[in-house]
Amino acid sequence: MFCRGMRLFLAAALGIALAAPSPAAPQKQSSAPLARPASAGAQQATQTTLLVDTRDVNGRTEANLFLAVSGADGLPATGSISLLDSGKPLAGFTLDPQGQANQVLELAPGNHNFSAVYMGDATHLSSKSEVTPVAAQSPATAGFSVAIAPATLSLAQGQSGSAVVSVTPVNAALLASPMFVTISCSGLPDQSACTFTPENIEIPIGATAAINSTMVLATANGSQRGSNALLRRDARPVAWAVFPGVLALAGLAFGARRRRYLGRIMLLALLALVTMLGTTACNPLYNYYNHGPLPNLPTPAGNYTIQIAAQSSNGVTASTQYTSLALTVTAASQ
Repeated sequence: MFCRGMRLFLAAALGIALAAPSPAAPQKQSSAPLARPASAGAQQATQTTLLVDTRDVNGRTEANLFLAVSGADGLPATGSISLLDSGKPLAGFTLDPQGQANQVLELAPGNHNFSAVYMGDATHLSSKSEVTPVAAQSPATAGFSVAIAPATLSLAQGQSGSAVVSVTPVNAALLASPMFVTISCSGLPDQSACTFTPENIEIPIGATAAINSTMVLATANGSQRGSNALLRRDARPVAWAVFPGVLALAGLAFGARRRRYLGRIMLLALLALVTMLGTTACNPLYNYYNHGPLPNLPTPAGNYTIQIAAQSSNGVTASTQYTSLALTVTAASQ
């Protein structure tokens, strides 16, 4: 506390010196009119485009997806876009600075009707692409497909949200034993976490119905505990700033009368000051033990694409299916 008082005293002296009035040149009054803030325009209409290119990969159908959103002025849009299959959410993506998103998905066997829905933002309206029909062949081995709903989430810092991950068996009648699938996520922003309940899913032999897992995404709002605790402990900072100043003035007065001893006294005083600073409030460990750790950081605001992986293994080879969730993190309201 003493060292903080000395710092406050020096800061106060420097502030007084800087605040001393100085002659200022007369300012010429501008005759230009004050600029007025531009009024916000209406949201622009958008156009969403979806292109699907399929190919056969070892008896399974893989789709290369290209999604793009542009405004009425031709400029790219920002935000999140959701991929639907016959009206049901399948995956979500975050648009890049060019207003585009690319993704590769392995399709479940059967007929699909894909469409993309742009969610809109502060300056763009939402829009939907045309429906694109796609037929996927049935593989000769057992497997599964994965989807997520909703495909987009918008959370303020400190909030949490949930989505349902659906794992649908494919040719489970060909299984020799139950299949176990582990779900995980990647691509999370800093200061956030995801959990799945359950994290491991069992697909029984002959199963046809989808098996669900609940995904919970949690963000952080940050903490101000460190600074608040410091303010509460130091109730009279001005008094502690005056105390070292009085000692300094007394030392100068004594030195004026005893100049031959001034050098030795100042050396001893400096040694005592350094020793005190190392064993009191200026010591980093003292600060940590008495005032706590630094405040926690919030989850950075922005748009993120969270990749969801569902992986199974028979002990020899592993099979992994992917989907994605578009996450928007906004600043917490004060």
